[in-house]
Amino acid sequence: MEIDTDKIDDAVLALLWLTLHDENRAWKGFDWESLGRLHEKGLIDNPVSKTKSVVFSDEGLKRAKALFQTLFARSK
Repeated sequence: MEIDTDKIDDAVLALLWLTLHDENRAWKGFDWESLGRLHEKGLIDNPVSKTKSVVFSDEGLKRAKALFQTLFARSK
């Protein structure tokens, strides 16, 4: 089976938004490869550090919120 890593990255980014705190930080309890790809795309700061959270870029924060709403909001 081929895996679409872009779709996985979108889901991880959306779930990072779920753990948003301090305006632009999120807990980094996800797959390191996904976090690395999100960093390469400029959506989060480098996840390799001793801190337990990552910082969203401005673009990453907007995209994470939009993806969260698209993937997880209930239709009325």
